[in-house]
Amino acid sequence: MTDQTYNPIKSVGGVQIPCPAVYEWSLNDISASDAGRTEDTVMWKKRVGQCAKVHLEWHYVDDSAAQTILSAFNGEYISIQYVDAMRGTRTSVFYVGDRSSVMYNHKLGLWENISFDIIERSGK
Repeated sequence: MTDQTYNPIKSVGGVQIPCPAVYEWSLNDISASDAGRTEDTVMWKKRVGQCAKVHLEWHYVDDSAAQTILSAFNGEYISIQYVDAMRGTRTSVFYVGDRSSVMYNHKLGLWENISFDIIERSGK
C-alpha cells in the first residue's frame, strides 16, 4: 500500500485503506427527545451529546482498491482511527451509512466514485 502519512483515515478495524479524495468531517448535536421550539418561538435544544460524522469519497478506484475499501467498511460497527477536526487523531466506533458507487468504467477498469458516511455510534 502507498504511504499513509497524510491519510486522515489511519486504520479501519486495524486495516489500512487508500486515502480518500474527499474527507468531510462534521460534528452533530444529539438532542433530547423532548427538545424543540415552543409556541413563544424559543428553541429548547437540550443537547445530550455530540457525535462525529465523516463523508468519504474515493475517485477512479480500481477493482482491488474498491474491494479493500468496501470490505473494510462492511462491519455493523467498526473501530476507526481517524483525524477529528476538533479533537485530533482519535479512535472511535462507527457505523456506516448507505454506500454507493458511480458506474464502473469497463474501458478504463475503474469505479468512477465510491462514497458513504461513517457516523460515530455513541455521542460524547
